Amino acid sequence: MKSFLKAFAVRSLVILPLAITLTDSVASVAGVQGRSMQPTLNPDIAVDHILLDKWSVRDHRHRRGEVVVLWSPDEPTVAVIKRIIALEGDVVKTLSYKDPFVKIPRGHCWVEGDNHIHSRDSNTFGPIPVALIDARATHVIWPPARIQKIETVVSPDRIERYGRAGR
Repeated sequence: MKSFLKAFAVRSLVILPLAITLTDSVASVAGVQGRSMQPTLNPDIAVDHILLDKWSVRDHRHRRGEVVVLWSPDEPTVAVIKRIIALEGDVVKTLSYKDPFVKIPRGHCWVEGDNHIHSRDSNTFGPIPVALIDARATHVIWPPARIQKIETVVSPDRIERYGRAGR
């Protein structure tokens, strides 16, 4: 029994830090609740579990239409999931913000939930710093009937003009 406990302790000292590093820096899985991203996520109010790519967001290169997890600008301990609508230099046509058009400043982006009626997003708090983005949502992995890639969907009618073509 002693040798088993010793082997378990030694393996734990190696595996646990490695697992923590991987989930903090490379990829992880998260459950998504709420209605702000319907119908893309949780179409029937169930919880979707999604794969989060944390590695690719380190360089802050984002694309319009991708779904990202970010720290809420008004509640910094709460993670939210939204779609990037506009990037720095773009002029976005807002849905319910105080200004009908907003030019996205350097180092910021405009994010929205797919279900605007049930979403607190940039229409509430304005452009957000890209540094708040923690991960890119790539796939729904649970429940089995919902396994799928999360598509990048761009709304060209929302952008008045592009600051950086092709991005």
